[in-house]
Amino acid sequence: MADTTLMSIPGQVDPVPVARDITPREDGRVDLIGLPKDRIRELFAEAGLDAKQAKLRAKQVFHWLYHRGVTDFAAMTDIAKTMRPWLAERFYIGRPDIVEAQHSTDGTRKWLLRTSDGHEFEMVFIPDADRGTLCVSSQVGCTLNCRFCHTGTMRLVRNLTPGEIVGQVLLARDALGEWPKGKMDFADEESETEYRADGRLLTNIVMMGMGEPLYNFDNVRDALKLVMDGEGLALSKRRITLSTSGVVPMMDKCGKEIGVNLAVSLHAVTKDVRDEIVPLNKKYGIEELLQACSDYHGASNARRITFEYVMLKDKNDSDEDAHELVRLIKQYKLPAKVNLIPFNPWPGAPYECSTPERVKRFSSIVFEHGISAPVRTPRGRDIDAACGQLKTAAEKKSRAQRDREAAEATEAAAS
Repeated sequence: MADTTLMSIPGQVDPVPVARDITPREDGRVDLIGLPKDRIRELFAEAGLDAKQAKLRAKQVFHWLYHRGVTDFAAMTDIAKTMRPWLAERFYIGRPDIVEAQHSTDGTRKWLLRTSDGHEFEMVFIPDADRGTLCVSSQVGCTLNCRFCHTGTMRLVRNLTPGEIVGQVLLARDALGEWPKGKMDFADEESETEYRADGRLLTNIVMMGMGEPLYNFDNVRDALKLVMDGEGLALSKRRITLSTSGVVPMMDKCGKEIGVNLAVSLHAVTKDVRDEIVPLNKKYGIEELLQACSDYHGASNARRITFEYVMLKDKNDSDEDAHELVRLIKQYKLPAKVNLIPFNPWPGAPYECSTPERVKRFSSIVFEHGISAPVRTPRGRDIDAACGQLKTAAEKKSRAQRDREAAEATEAAAS
């Protein structure tokens, strides 16, 4: 039975996040995924290991979790055989449960995932010729109610923990089969040249899934630190982008404490239109938001801020809108690029997508002023995995229907 307690819906007041860094398990074991090495060491000491043993075992276990992706203590071959059952009795190596996995005709993959306390959320992997991007969720549901976004029609249930956030990355690497191969037994003198990662598919991460990352700042920060840790998943911060709808007070903190690339869901250039499309604008207006972008720590021509701009027919797609966008970027001296996103429809959506000719004209105006404005190719539309379409399939299909489909897929594979 899921814990269905909802986080309060705040309107124009910042939501108070649920104070939880680990989702409790019914069997009492502690899930180690999402915990930093020092926290693992503390837990081992609290469980009875002396200080020296706790430090050594924490280092070994951390290495196996993030360099080999193991999910069973029995596979940790450099830890004494008598120690492995001791660890398994007290601790757990988790992954979100996969409820459903879908493949798009264009190669995009979407997973419906479930937390250990029964809540469902989604993640998406988008392969391209030169990169593979994982779109990671930070919350179950969302509180921002952006009118073009299907996720915004859900209620906010709770924040995801660091383990549930980084667990999406681990699960994707499991599914893509790209944990390093070769000699990986732990030793102080071991170098990364002793193993290899063949055909790496997952090269980039975007915090653009369900939820507003800056309303779950601490957990997102802690998860991304594990992703960027040289002894963890070791992904460069230059390959990670965090997308916000404009939670201005947290943007400076994000730049200084996480330091990843910033994407801002702008979507309009006037107060009235942005108030309608992105209601958070009523709390943090365009001018305040753009000033925070100008002040963002680490932004430069080499690390430009990305403005996401969904193209809505007769709403925000005129020549005047394009010229105003250029004016604002130049006024605030922003090292910026603009991603133009054709609106991805969903049942009941109040908008239509701009025509291809209008999108092209808008892009040309911005380009003519020296600002990159590519049009994003919609990906995964056929499985509702495109930008703005994520909304847990639990609200679209019954559990029985999913079970039937899974059984049919199993029978088809066997025949």
